[in-house]
Amino acid sequence: RSVASLGTRTYTHMPLSLSLATLSLAFPLRAPPLPPRALVVASAASDDLSALGFRSAAEAAAEQRLRRSRAEEAAGGACAGPSGPASSVYLVGVGPGDVELLTVKALRLMRDADLVLYDRLISPEVLSMVGPQAAMLYVGKEAGLHTRPQEEIHRLLHLYAHAGKSVVRLKGGDPTVFGRGGEELEYLEARGVPVQIVPGITAASGIAAALRVPLTHRDYADSVRFVTGHARSENSAPVAERYRWEVLSDPSQTLVVYMGLSTLPQFADGLLQAGLDASTPAVAVQDGTTATQRVVAAPLGGLATAVEEASLASPTLVIIGRVVSLLREASAGELAAAAAADLQPRDALDSAAVASEAEAGAGRQQRQ
Repeated sequence: RSVASLGTRTYTHMPLSLSLATLSLAFPLRAPPLPPRALVVASAASDDLSALGFRSAAEAAAEQRLRRSRAEEAAGGACAGPSGPASSVYLVGVGPGDVELLTVKALRLMRDADLVLYDRLISPEVLSMVGPQAAMLYVGKEAGLHTRPQEEIHRLLHLYAHAGKSVVRLKGGDPTVFGRGGEELEYLEARGVPVQIVPGITAASGIAAALRVPLTHRDYADSVRFVTGHARSENSAPVAERYRWEVLSDPSQTLVVYMGLSTLPQFADGLLQAGLDASTPAVAVQDGTTATQRVVAAPLGGLATAVEEASLASPTLVIIGRVVSLLREASAGELAAAAAADLQPRDALDSAAVASEAEAGAGRQQRQ
């Protein structure tokens, strides 16, 4: 089978050694050992041996590490992982969706990476910025469908780092704002893996800016609070019991709700029951900062109904507070039109580089 059929994606220019070294690590850790014929050897010259189950030394070593990790788990012991020095893992935030909101550091790491693990919310435009040599592994999650449990992602990052490769974990928004970056950081550092966090523009900042809605304003809000509407799977408490509603219902703050689409009716009701005025301005934004962005603005008391009627889908961010009264009705349409008219990501960046070089050249000529 091809590498793509095993849950990874490789580029044609990927070095042979990288493909061989990372292939077996991409198998789900809890899956039974694959038969020899499922192993993929990139070199055409080794096709016959591959069919017999032969593999390179790098593949064999990686597969052996995976076997030992499974054996330790089965024995109930702590997974100490492979020995030897580990390369750094980079937890990289790529912003809310607009490729031009990438940081320079994120772009550099993406272009230099050997291995990239990416989430569901990473846009195709952002993924197109990854260097052609990288091996890609999708580890996305959505409600009711996790391609890999979070614990398995932890172990994959651990194993990849000990393969001596440059490992980049791409996350939408900022990796430490409701992105499980803190959990991955703790797991890896406890096992001696160096971790670097590359912050990204979180959805609240990016989407509010795109709508021209300030998160704080001296006349409307003196603070901003981020909360998540999505509880851990083991949290069975009803929405009404999860929050300190008297704190969230402060009218002098801006409240931003991440991942709150499915619980919006209960969340809004909790705020209203705590005394927040039903006329408080609010807005829900699907696919913020992208060409497919959709915006539904309504008073808090009618927001859940308006969102349901508009059939908004995940990911949707909700902003509640008096600052939303500054939202201009035309801003959503203007943003969508501007995004649709933009150049392709690489072309846009390349054009900017050409323009910058042209300006520099003109400046040199003037000085001469």
